[in-house]
Amino acid sequence: MVALPTIPAHARLHLRPVWFVPSPFGLPDGAAARMGNGLLWFQGYELTALRGSDRVARVTVPVAEFEAAVAGLPEPLAPRARMLAANISAQRAPLVLGERTIRFDGPQVMAILNITPDSFSDGGKHVGDPQAAADAGFAMAAAGAALVDVGGESTRPRAEKLWEGDEIARVVPVIERLAAAGVPVSIDTRKAAVMEAALGAGAKIVNDVSALQHDPRAMEVVAAAGCPVILMHAPSAGDDPHDNPGGYGDVVADVFDHLEARVAACLAAGIAREKIMVDPGLGFGKGLADNLALVNGLATFQGLGVPLLFAGSRKRLIGALSNEAPASDRLGGSIALAFRAAEQGAQMVRVHDVRESVQALHLWRGLADAGLSAV
Repeated sequence: MVALPTIPAHARLHLRPVWFVPSPFGLPDGAAARMGNGLLWFQGYELTALRGSDRVARVTVPVAEFEAAVAGLPEPLAPRARMLAANISAQRAPLVLGERTIRFDGPQVMAILNITPDSFSDGGKHVGDPQAAADAGFAMAAAGAALVDVGGESTRPRAEKLWEGDEIARVVPVIERLAAAGVPVSIDTRKAAVMEAALGAGAKIVNDVSALQHDPRAMEVVAAAGCPVILMHAPSAGDDPHDNPGGYGDVVADVFDHLEARVAACLAAGIAREKIMVDPGLGFGKGLADNLALVNGLATFQGLGVPLLFAGSRKRLIGALSNEAPASDRLGGSIALAFRAAEQGAQMVRVHDVRESVQALHLWRGLADAGLSAV
């Protein structure tokens, strides 16, 4: 049996599912655990313990030996290890959006619809013409997007701050058109007034890159509306969400701990757990090494016990690994990241290229189904 090293009681403890298998069939009872209610099964937990930013332990524990192994941990850590394992395997409740329901038995696609002149990839493509923007959203839904994410303010590095009235004027006419046709819409904003206007226009979900920290009223607005919320990690809740002079110790653990605290804050404010999603914020105040570590450690975030959104589409790390390809030439990398996110259990991927991403995830689902049914 795996013996854990001595771990101090005040250490930061995290679990990452490892040793994935196509199915539990043919394995001894208790040898594999399921991730949420999806199609992923795994045989081990990578247990990491940190004291501050220093790693004091990293050991892989077979699922079959997990309970016996963690029983020897100090009292604060043994319950935490069990809680993280339970969260990893907990059912992810569907998002109920009026007449539409988004289930998480397989990865879903969120489509990006920016109504901005200056977004890093598609700035200016849909700004100034609400009907053309809505038509683009209709095409995304027809291509298989479960959700269309409408944003009116760029969050690229050093983007100019936008007055909330202008942001409302950009997004509301588009949301009204999409919602009237039955397209599920989320509003990508940090501002409480924009959240209120968008929800009033028919949006069903708030997607906040500051995890409801930028605007003092944001938490209150979401709690009062009773709508689902997506909490993204950014190192700063100020005007520039990329501002990160301190850097990270262990980026996966640091981002996890931040999101865990934001989930707890939402629960304390009366937002139900089944209405919360998280996003590790790839590219926001993170360098290439940080982003690669987040992608490789993505399954760790299943320990939060809520659906995981992954947004890697056309991000800077793709260009960094492909001869500085511009955003418009990052389709291959975007598809690769979406597929990798699905392999790590992401319940939703946020993309620009909907048709291609849906096709890639159909292939992933077919492979997973075939592996699960193989005897």
